[in-house]
Amino acid sequence: MNDARPTLTLYSHPLASYCWKVLLALYETGTPFEPALVNGPPKADAKLSDLWPIAKMPVLYDAARQQATPETSIIIEYLQLHYPSSTRLLPDDHSRLLEVRLWDRFFDLYVHTPMQKLVADRMRADADKDPAGVRDAKETLDIAYRMLEERTGSQTWAVGGSFTLADCSAMPALFYAEAVHPFTSRYPALAAYFDRLVERASSRRVIQEARPYFQYFPFNDALHPRFTDAENR
Repeated sequence: MNDARPTLTLYSHPLASYCWKVLLALYETGTPFEPALVNGPPKADAKLSDLWPIAKMPVLYDAARQQATPETSIIIEYLQLHYPSSTRLLPDDHSRLLEVRLWDRFFDLYVHTPMQKLVADRMRADADKDPAGVRDAKETLDIAYRMLEERTGSQTWAVGGSFTLADCSAMPALFYAEAVHPFTSRYPALAAYFDRLVERASSRRVIQEARPYFQYFPFNDALHPRFTDAENR
């Protein structure tokens, strides 16, 4: 038996949506790693700030290469390059790879970013709220939902029949977006895709690990009971 400790450490928090994206990739590929909990403001975490002065989660540290890698899409590509497994989240075919990267960017920029705008605004004092920004974020989400309804009605995953980087991006973005600006009652194909996402073993594991922290999510009362009830664990 190999008792060596994993060479990879992921600096993250179980509630953080972008951290979910990398955790999904790690669990999908079965890549060994050690979690390093960033508990509190990331900029106050000395180790995280030392590795990546921007102090944004997640950051992957590879002790074998003495290399820190930030940014979710880059981390997942780094894993496939240096720690390949039989599960490939970025295809070898260049045309399909471009499509995967496009929809990875789509979910990050047009679902994840406006979702986080709504979450951030909920946390602000009344005097600091941004009604125009909230309105713009909801409009962006509505456009994204309509595009995704058309796309997900004709294929199993974001890019064809295989789970990829794009789906790693989609799951956390849609999970929290459903709470802040719901889509499942309006877009049946997108709702079915969302169900396929959250029922994967990797997704169930990520959600299970986040459950103790859902109480701190500003829209926690809008999370579906299937994700929060103890009997569904």
